[in-house]
Amino acid sequence: MAAGAATMGAAITGGGKAAFGEARDDRLTKGDIAILRFLAAAEILESDLWIQYAELGGVGTNPPLEVDPNQSLHNYQIALSTLDSDGPQYIASNTLDEVSHAAFLNAYLQSKGAEQVNLDAFRTLPGSTATGASGIKRLTNLMRLNVDTSWYLRYRSTTNPDLGATFPQAITLDNVTAIPRNNNDFNGASNPNFPGNDHIQAIANVAAFRFGMIEQGGSSLYAALSQKVTSLEALKITLGIGGDEIAHYLEWVDFSGNAVQKPVAPFTDPISGLTFPDFFNDPPLKPANLVQPSLIFPVPCEFINANLPHCAVIRPSDDRFAGAQAAVASLTADGLFTGQSPQFFQTLKQLAEEADDAYREF
Repeated sequence: MAAGAATMGAAITGGGKAAFGEARDDRLTKGDIAILRFLAAAEILESDLWIQYAELGGVGTNPPLEVDPNQSLHNYQIALSTLDSDGPQYIASNTLDEVSHAAFLNAYLQSKGAEQVNLDAFRTLPGSTATGASGIKRLTNLMRLNVDTSWYLRYRSTTNPDLGATFPQAITLDNVTAIPRNNNDFNGASNPNFPGNDHIQAIANVAAFRFGMIEQGGSSLYAALSQKVTSLEALKITLGIGGDEIAHYLEWVDFSGNAVQKPVAPFTDPISGLTFPDFFNDPPLKPANLVQPSLIFPVPCEFINANLPHCAVIRPSDDRFAGAQAAVASLTADGLFTGQSPQFFQTLKQLAEEADDAYREF
């Protein structure tokens, strides 16, 4: 039995070769590998979308903001800065984080003799042609999105989707772009409430809600999959990277709230027709605290059992709602993969199914 177990362990970890970071008697199970491979794929996709934001709106990729705001090249960055003066830096930092996650997970898998994840064959989607964009092919599409904004209410509610709660949209954002598609998107009527124009500000506001949607999804995904890993070292990885995703979410929930209060809101973009109300003075839902922009931290909610005291937590964390397949379904409905090939969806589906099939072994 001991010999058989040793042989199986060697097969899973690549012939038993010594690898950096390997804890004694803490080898990866097949389930651990499946989880880490799906997370590597998710981080590759996240890196792809954040790079697109960074090219057009992040620091280090555009000239300083002390330029004439009428110069079209800088208007998207200025619109993001209107929501938070540090917004372009946050975008650049978030991008760096996601790239590091993807690189680490693949390198860790390789160190354990496991197969890395490579999605380069699916880099076929055209990106923005606006000045500042690199022009390379993409994995993700940020220009035809259906942004799920129900997360904005969920974290302000005392109910929990793990226990059956559902939430309406805080604001309707269907078939919208989160980045300037081309230089024509820099044109629009000037708005006295902020530097720039109402059309590019509407695009920045869409991005703000999408930032929060992506990062809260990542927080839930890592919380759900952490419950399935067996290796303590794999758990250290999922908790460590998952904690960084939570840090991202806490910034973007504040950022998105700035898009729906003075001095930015209310306004309507006459080009796209998007309207952003002032959630403080004209809340779209009652009670008003469900959309209150200044509520940044998770409100205590039902957790584990509705009869227990409410607790401030990440939600959902059940793999039915936050696991790998749920994440793929959410991003697909979001429009992030519009234009991708059937082979891409099949690859992602297989990675997600294998991750969700994993279970904690003893």
